[in-house]
Amino acid sequence: MRHTISILVENKFGVLARISGLFSGRGYNIESLSVAPTLDATSSRMTIVTRGDDAIVEQITKQLNKLIDVIKVIDFTSEDYIEREIVMVKVNAEPTNRAEILRMAEIFRGKVVDVSSKTYTIEVTGAAGKVKAFIEMIKPLGIIELTRSGKIAMSRGRKTLG
Repeated sequence: MRHTISILVENKFGVLARISGLFSGRGYNIESLSVAPTLDATSSRMTIVTRGDDAIVEQITKQLNKLIDVIKVIDFTSEDYIEREIVMVKVNAEPTNRAEILRMAEIFRGKVVDVSSKTYTIEVTGAAGKVKAFIEMIKPLGIIELTRSGKIAMSRGRKTLG
């Protein structure tokens, strides 16, 4: 089962290494990881996506809560939450396919963020399924380079991580 875990941590040296070590030490892969400071510069928010059965991820969550630099942990698997991801795709833009690339970007509410004589770079933001669908649609036109942010997530309504 796929789990999206959000962790509020103190913004200190080594915190990321300790948290990723906790996952790898139990034989679990981190599928995606996003980390950035919060409004309070002394804390950061991590969003980790992993796969595992509920019991193991519950154990990992308990272990995360025991780490000194961890302020709060939420496993969004049983929560009502919003998720987003961003992708930037550099595409081969020959004169014959430029209009098609722009149509696809428009369909997925993407925007062209860079243009050269031979390439377009397009940014698309949305749920992971939307990002994946865009990549599959644009792939036949010739992807040159691609980068994804990894998932970020937030509880719906008034509930907060911190």
